[in-house]
Order: sequence, then C-alpha cells, then structure tokens
Amino acid sequence: MQFLLSGGKVYVNGKFETLDILVSDGIIIDIAPSISVSNFNGRIIECDHFFITPSFADIHVHLREPGFSYKATVKTETLCAAAGGYTTVCSMPNLKPSPDSLENLKVQLDIIERDAKIRVLPYGCITKGQNGDCLADMEALAPFVAGFSDDGRGVQSDKLIEKAMQKAKELSKPIVAHCEVNDLLFGGYIHDGEYAKQHNMKGICSESEWKMIERDLKLVEKIGCRYHICHMSAKESVELLRKAKQKGLLVSGETAPHYLAFSDNDLLDEGRFKMNPPIRSEADKQALIEGFADGTIGYLATDHAPHSAEEKAKGLEKSLFGIVGLETAFTVAYTELVKSGKITLETLIDRMALEPRRFLGLDTEIKIGQKAEFTVLDCEREVTINSQDFVSMGKATPFENYKGFGRIEYTFYDGGIVWEQNTQKR
Repeated sequence: MQFLLSGGKVYVNGKFETLDILVSDGIIIDIAPSISVSNFNGRIIECDHFFITPSFADIHVHLREPGFSYKATVKTETLCAAAGGYTTVCSMPNLKPSPDSLENLKVQLDIIERDAKIRVLPYGCITKGQNGDCLADMEALAPFVAGFSDDGRGVQSDKLIEKAMQKAKELSKPIVAHCEVNDLLFGGYIHDGEYAKQHNMKGICSESEWKMIERDLKLVEKIGCRYHICHMSAKESVELLRKAKQKGLLVSGETAPHYLAFSDNDLLDEGRFKMNPPIRSEADKQALIEGFADGTIGYLATDHAPHSAEEKAKGLEKSLFGIVGLETAFTVAYTELVKSGKITLETLIDRMALEPRRFLGLDTEIKIGQKAEFTVLDCEREVTINSQDFVSMGKATPFENYKGFGRIEYTFYDGGIVWEQNTQKR
C-alpha cells in the first residue's frame, strides 16, 4: 500500500515546513516540497490545512488489564490512544497481578502482544504488590520495563525509596514517583481550598505532594539516579523541580491537561471532577502553566484512568479517583495554551511528542527510511467534547461539553493508518 500525504505542514528540524510525504509498504521513502509519482496506485491524502507531527507519547496511563477488564482493556484503551494521536503509552502497574516479578509481568506482556493497537511500554513495580514493604524483583524486570513506579501509592519509607533509587541507578532505569505522604491525607478527596471550605468537604493539602518530592529530591542529589515526578499539581512542586534542575540533577516532571485548564473554582460535585492529586487553586494552575511553558515541566501526560460508570456516579466524596484523558488531551492543551498565546504549537509538540519519546529512547524525527509513525492534526477544527463519542470504555471527563479547537485526523503507526477520523478506522 502506498500513501502520499500532500501539502501538509510537517514538523522537521524543530519547525514546520510545507512538504509531501510518500509512504510505500509502510516505509517513508521520500519527504520533499513536491513529490510527483508516476503510475501511483496508492492513496492520496490532501493535507493542505493539516499539521503532521511525530506521534504523541504518554508516559502515564492506566490500561486496566490484567485484573480490571470491566473498567477497560488493552485493546480499547490503545485504540482510544490512537484516536488521541498517540502511538506510544506507558502503562502503570496498579494491576492484578502486580508486575512485581517477571512471572507477573508476563501476564501483562502477553495481553499487550495479543491486543495492543499501538506501542505499550509497561512500568514495573517499585515494591512487591505496591505494598511499600520490600522491593520488587527490579533486576529481573529491568530489561522489559520503561522504569519503576508504585503509581497510586507513594513509597512512604525513606530507607526503602533510597534503596530503590540505588537499584534503579544500577539498572539505568528511572524511578517514576507518585508523590503522596499518607499521614497528610486525612481522608481528603478534593483540594484543601475554597471549594472544600464552602461545601464542607474534606481536602487534600498540597503539602502531601510537595513534602514527598522534597524528600525524594534530597535522595536524588545524594544517589544520582534518574527521577521523574508524576502528575504534578502544586505550585511548590514546580519550584522544587525548578531548583533541582538548576542543580543539574537527573530529574523531570509531568502535569496533565486538567491541572492546566481548571482550578478548584471550576469543581462540580460530580465524579468526573475527582482525580488524585486533585485540581488545585488558581495560583497552582498558573504556576503549572508557567512551569510548563518555561520547560521546568517537560511532559504532558494524561494519567488516563478509566472506571466503570457506576464507580464514577457517586459524587466527589464517594466516586473513585481517576478520569480519562487520551482522547481530549490535544484539544484541551492546544485550546488552553496555544490558542491563548501562552506557548507555541512547537512547544506543545515538544511536550506531547518529542520529550516523552526521548524519555523512552524512541525516534523523534519524521525521516526517510523509517516506518510511518506520525500524527496528522487539524488545528483549526472546532470541537465539542462528548464522552459518548469516546473509544475508551471510560467516560468520566471534566471536559464534558468543552468547546475548543484541534482534532486528530489520522494516526499512522507501524507503517499504516491505525486511526482515521472520517471513517473512525478501528
């Protein structure tokens, strides 16, 4: 099969250029201002109004298999990722069985090999069963995982996380940290801010996040391991990361679209607004935007976490933590950050595609000789988000009825089209 993508604005060498891309038998065989092909019997895709970028990668998603397939499956969630422009996702380890040994990880790897529509790179657990008592078999897991995380739980023991960092350094793998001090949670379920006070709800203080980051960064400075902070939500966390990077430590951080778009002033007492960490204050939101724009926060992740409708229908207090985000991330980020003039489209592509691909050791360029793997965007397409249109089995999103700009038209992976908007190719 041949594809000629004609007249798109292609992201090459750090900027967009109007170019054609010719794909034959899955391989990019030419990229040029104007490609003329004789006896062409393939498909021409007119891209005059489209941007073509290296495909997005999300280093923080929950695919729910094995163990929780009533919430979602590897098949459904990797297809929904493709619908969001992603060709690579990193799956978090809060599964059953937990990937804390090679035997347990193999259960997940077999499902991925059988059902995944895009590239899935799992994380291994830091501790056995994510219980925080003793280390998982990190050495056996290392060749098969993107890094180590106990996402959903912070490692409370100072000695154990130090031991994990030392082992991760030996194995040349990052610690991908869920930062949360259990002793500071006090049963909270939203940000400890104005909304919580006004509605007499239990809050989660920002200190529960940044205190663990502060602890961990001291250990990183001592040990010298790679360390990544998950789902940053607090202004103090941004400043701690900024100072650590200024010291030259091997540290990085991510935030998610909902933290950049909302503050706790926007909350409704509905499960679709409940996630952990919670949406925080306007000051936190602005600090996150600033950190994202200046590169302190180098990654946009979604923390995509599907649940059943029943689990998310119990309001803020009793619903489970977690929302879906793979299919809405580009629209929200483009609208909130690029259309508003806070960052350029190039910066957004860096945070959604280039930096996460570098984190994982993947190619960051669209180039001749490689398999076709890129995303085609219509940045000026008006979009109204409707969860009933989602491919994901999860429908809980704070962006229900959100009006914005930017739609994924095509996602190419492994040489062919894995998502096509007009036909919703599946």
